[in-house]
Amino acid sequence: MSKNIIGVFGAGNVSESDEEWQQALTVGRQLARKGYVVLTGGLGGVMTAASKGAKEEGGITVGILPGTRQTTPANRYVDIAVYTGMSEARNAVNIKSCVAAVAIGGEYGTLSEISLALKGGCPIILLNSWVIKPHGRAKQPDWLIAASPEEAVAMVLDAVNGMHD
Repeated sequence: MSKNIIGVFGAGNVSESDEEWQQALTVGRQLARKGYVVLTGGLGGVMTAASKGAKEEGGITVGILPGTRQTTPANRYVDIAVYTGMSEARNAVNIKSCVAAVAIGGEYGTLSEISLALKGGCPIILLNSWVIKPHGRAKQPDWLIAASPEEAVAMVLDAVNGMHD
């Protein structure tokens, strides 16, 4: 039986005391409880927190890493490490591998994942993350903005269920 993969993206430099860490931990836990595979960039910060949360609930985690096994070890909560050697270009692999995603906080890497999701039609839920106004003829997206980790997961469920209608 195939399992849906949900991406959780955000900054790699947040710590356990940061709000983004706690939000990612909760999102990872809740996604695993719902039976989703949690995909991250496989490194620290939000990526570690989401993976840890999923593992605490018995979930499966995937890390899409920027380097090689020798140069870029995955965080300890990653079950399946995919070493791309692609640096930031791996963000395209992240987006193409999931049916929906949650962006929590984030820096420019997260912004690129949001952009790739919008361009590729991958539902992306924003939790304290980037919201930008398009320029020129670019279509204004219907931003999916969550106020809490629980709402973000509910929005993921809606997005995934909407794909099957």
